[in-house]
Amino acid sequence: MDERWNRLGDILVNYSTAVKPGERVMIAMVEIETWPLAQAVYRAAVKAGAFPQIQLLSETLRRSVLRFGNDEQIKWVPEMEMQGMDWADVYIGLRGAHNLYELQDIPADSLSANQAAQGVVSTSRWQNTRWCLVRVPNEAFAQQAKTDYETIEKMFFNSCLIDWKKESLQWLTWCRELEWGKTVRITGRNTDLSFSVEGRKWLPFCGMNNMPDGEIATAPVTSTINGYISFENPGVLGGRLIEDIRLEWRDGKLIDASSGTQQEFFKSIITKDPGASLIGEFAIGTNYMIDRFCNDILIDEKIGGTIHIALGRAYPECGGLNESSIHWDIVKDLRAEGAVFLDGVKILEGGRILL
Repeated sequence: MDERWNRLGDILVNYSTAVKPGERVMIAMVEIETWPLAQAVYRAAVKAGAFPQIQLLSETLRRSVLRFGNDEQIKWVPEMEMQGMDWADVYIGLRGAHNLYELQDIPADSLSANQAAQGVVSTSRWQNTRWCLVRVPNEAFAQQAKTDYETIEKMFFNSCLIDWKKESLQWLTWCRELEWGKTVRITGRNTDLSFSVEGRKWLPFCGMNNMPDGEIATAPVTSTINGYISFENPGVLGGRLIEDIRLEWRDGKLIDASSGTQQEFFKSIITKDPGASLIGEFAIGTNYMIDRFCNDILIDEKIGGTIHIALGRAYPECGGLNESSIHWDIVKDLRAEGAVFLDGVKILEGGRILL
């Protein structure tokens, strides 16, 4: 087995989730191609004195529920997954890519309902466990990134096998410098959006919850959101690519929302609950080892010099109060055009963080 898998398994167990002797570790394999990393994580967990368990999930299996299940089955919150969140001290999700068009023929209301059920599981995960999610590359991932597997594998390992303690110190310094500010403004192509972050914390995400990682994030004061934002790259949710998203708020209320594709599904998501139409997170990507869009949010939101917002659930650690069954990150690329200001001072332009 490629030794890089073992190195990454060691990082996930001993750095990201800091597994202790006697702890229970749930390793969720999503797609069979994640098996090499699952072995490496299992081995590292055993060496750490923990009790690991492996479960197998797949988007192909999910399709069977969506294609042949009744309403009750589609809305069902998987009980063993929920029980696993209660059982585990640590959850490590190894999320292999899948065919992005796997669910193209699924009705939007069915997909939205099932997405909400999955959201219940993810909420339990972040409430009850120490967790880390990994997007594991495979051939399907290379295809959606429009490149070959060797290129995407190299980018993946380069962005994961870094000195996380050193990078986290830099990102933490940036967060401390940002906490003096009160108002964020984002400008760019078809974009002029502002909101208050007064009283909120900025946090570095540096390999604890995602791998690869790399972002600094906060939570807007939702009642202060004003303006509009458009996205050059598609939003990805529930196996759907949603093109040409545009959102506009006035005094914390979403007054306009449109997309060029998947309109029915898009509207069903942003009306899922009252918090789904508001911004729960604003973040800046800081991992400059990731240099291409892959149509995968776990990767794309970390690209150095980009920004992203998340509709829905806020991170309480940032002081965010917005609650929702969803947390949907959508990335805007400011590397070629656009800037971010904090109290009128430019903090990001041309992909460079100016702190």
